[in-house]
Amino acid sequence: MNPSTALARVLVDELIRGGVREVVLAPGSRSAPLAYAVQRAERDGLLRLHVRVDERTAGFLALGLAKGSRTPVPVITTSGTAVANLHPAVLEAHHTGVPLVVLSADRPAELRGTGANQTTVQPGIFGSAVRWSVDLPAPEQVDSAGAFHRTTVCRALSASRGDHLSGGFGGAGGPVHVNVAFRDPLTPSVGDDSPLTHRGRDDGVPWVLPPAPSFPMSWGGVEHVPRTLVVLGELATSSLTSRSVVEWADRHGYPVIAEPFGDHDRSTLMPHGPLLLTEPDWLAQKLPERVLVVGRVTLSRAVATLLRTDGIRVEVCTAAPDWSDPGHVAHVVHPITVFTDTNEDEPDIEWLEGWHAGGSVVAQAVQAQRSPWGTGLAVASVVGEALPDGAQLFVGSSNPVRDLDLGMRRDSPLTVVANRGVAGIDGCLSTAVGLALTTAAPSYAWVGDLTFLHDSNALAMGPDEPRPNLTVLVTNDGGGGIFRTLEHGAPERAEDFGRIFGTPTGTDFEALCRAHGIRHVLAQTREAAFEALSVTPDGITVVEVPVDPDSHRGAHERLRRIAREALAISG
Repeated sequence: MNPSTALARVLVDELIRGGVREVVLAPGSRSAPLAYAVQRAERDGLLRLHVRVDERTAGFLALGLAKGSRTPVPVITTSGTAVANLHPAVLEAHHTGVPLVVLSADRPAELRGTGANQTTVQPGIFGSAVRWSVDLPAPEQVDSAGAFHRTTVCRALSASRGDHLSGGFGGAGGPVHVNVAFRDPLTPSVGDDSPLTHRGRDDGVPWVLPPAPSFPMSWGGVEHVPRTLVVLGELATSSLTSRSVVEWADRHGYPVIAEPFGDHDRSTLMPHGPLLLTEPDWLAQKLPERVLVVGRVTLSRAVATLLRTDGIRVEVCTAAPDWSDPGHVAHVVHPITVFTDTNEDEPDIEWLEGWHAGGSVVAQAVQAQRSPWGTGLAVASVVGEALPDGAQLFVGSSNPVRDLDLGMRRDSPLTVVANRGVAGIDGCLSTAVGLALTTAAPSYAWVGDLTFLHDSNALAMGPDEPRPNLTVLVTNDGGGGIFRTLEHGAPERAEDFGRIFGTPTGTDFEALCRAHGIRHVLAQTREAAFEALSVTPDGITVVEVPVDPDSHRGAHERLRRIAREALAISG
């Protein structure tokens, strides 16, 4: 056995002993020792291997697998630009606390800075976006691979899970980077089945990093303030479920405005929550004394405006050592453990009923003025109606997530997941594939056309790869429709819009799917979309729904006007 083969097998063996069961590989020459090692482990039934030809796709697939399983998932790449292509997925994992393990192969140290092929400075390439990183030198001898390398893997897994953090704020795990140098030869000898030994480690206990420094947060419970509004965002960094937060708020008599992410009972929320914040006179009469922000809130400008309102005390609950407060308005930060209390408090009945009455008025007004077909809001309503009970929906950035936020009404169980750490369109299909491969729930994804095209390599799966049951809904508005809802899409800027913001592609989605051997359904009516989305996914299906690109701005403005008028009439 040569030194590179020995090191790769030790690293993979320790990953498995540390609980790793899914591994993503983007093939390359320098990473060959790791490729052979993980393929051998899969043949032994110790893990499941996923191979992708595009490193960015591989990174986001690993992100989705880690999100879905809530366990560390390594992504293996070769040296050079391959590693840099993982940066978008690393950033997403960094901002959402997902335990992504980058295992990058590298040239030996003596080749750095010499102009050697596919060689750059890989250590530190992800900067502060990783929780922990290490640069492992190439072993000189077979028996050089031992205790040091095993404990290094333990440290990496511990940091990715957040085991090293102490106190009541829970683990703030995230991405880690293990950079490993290999020397030739990179292939094992034919028939080499030499056994591994657990040099210096036979207890399987993860290494625990030193405690992190303390942060200026509140260690007490949340004081009962009857006029409290809960704003619930994405909880990707926490083992706490959105369902637990909603149930806690209900026990305390607090109304909840929630972004669409999570697994909570949506029938108990303020329907079309952000729309309640758009009527200033109604809101002035119902202002909360305190807003409790839970998780990462990223979607609504109306919510951001509320948080900056004078006289409102803003408190934040977090599972991480940092917390979401872009407006710099938080008075105090609580650990996520505050939601474990089972207390019940006396609500402000009149104030609480006022919020629920407002929500009911808006819901009835919106339902009576159903958005016309050909708009994203109409698609959102069909998504809410058609997906089967207990489904899992990954929603992409840009317009789909905002249409879902404003336009979906649903009372039956649904789990909504998204990449909201940096809210990019990178790797959304790959993340959805990874999520679908980790659940038995009916799995769906909803993305825009540019998001789909940005990661269409996710559909390039080899014949031996695990394939998900996943239905992908694509709303095709011919380009960057999100910009039509922003300042750039104002009518007076129409002359400049198309080329630099609209960016139409004219891609034939049916032909693209056919090239990948993927089923394609063109749903041009509400009924066709409902039928396609109500079918339990079997294999990969792409459902394309054409959307009028000029409808976005007007549809959202119309919905806000309907809400304001209804609230004004109700008093």
